Amino acid sequence: MATHHGKDGTVKVGANAVAEIDSWSVKEGAKVADDTAMGDTWETHIAGKTINSWNGQLSCHWDETDTQGQQALVAGASVTLNLYPEGAGSGATYKTGLASITDVSMDVRKDGVVSRSFTFQGNGVLTETTVA
Repeated sequence: MATHHGKDGTVKVGANAVAEIDSWSVKEGAKVADDTAMGDTWETHIAGKTINSWNGQLSCHWDETDTQGQQALVAGASVTLNLYPEGAGSGATYKTGLASITDVSMDVRKDGVVSRSFTFQGNGVLTETTVA
């Protein structure tokens, strides 16, 4: 089984790489339907026939010159995110989907690098594909 180092990961907004990425995460979920009946002593549910969702977070060192990456990620924007855990080279696997930017924050500390954080919510399917 192959393993990968996080330093190779990247995120693109459409075809444009986001600069100065520190970390990113994505979470996929599925709602379940409760089918517990009266008299049951344990809760039961049905999975796989309900609604799926995805969301995540991206943290960067602030780069105000990254007009096609960080600056495109404004609260309320709808963007195509391409999430590459192992880099964007030929043959690499990545996830892609339309996302709404729900939160943008900036963290400034007297003894650290200014950072930006972006939270996103998927809008439709998150597809896994391979770089050609």
